[in-house]
Amino acid sequence: MLRLSKMTDYAVVVMGQLASRPDCRQSAASIAENTGLPTATVGQVLKALSISDLVDGTRGAYGGYLLSRSPSAISVAEIVVAMDGPVAITACVDGADDPCNVQAGCLLRGSWDAVNSAIEGALKGVSLEDMLAPLFRFSVSKSSELEVRS
Repeated sequence: MLRLSKMTDYAVVVMGQLASRPDCRQSAASIAENTGLPTATVGQVLKALSISDLVDGTRGAYGGYLLSRSPSAISVAEIVVAMDGPVAITACVDGADDPCNVQAGCLLRGSWDAVNSAIEGALKGVSLEDMLAPLFRFSVSKSSELEVRS
């Protein structure tokens, strides 16, 4: 089973929380309260996202965190790379950190690159805004129904 780390999942949740209030700086504590994640975990996630320039953090009494770009300009791939490093589904994929023990005699050497590229392309093709779309569609469709009936 191909599965992202919990920290990557938490990062998407944190980014979604920041996207829900794009013009308002949010503290790590308020993000933790609104998402139900532990404050220490939110802090770790925000640090990694800040290093990757996905969020902007400001210290001080009026500090907090904002997305560095609009949700439509941030891909899921960027969040995955910020938390887990480059997408590499096997050890023999170009750019993988761990060397493969049987690479020299493997008949499939290099064959996983196409699969890896397809997965990476799919992640790049989905923005943070796309991830939030079901929530926004629900809100819009509900308000549209109310307008039609009135």
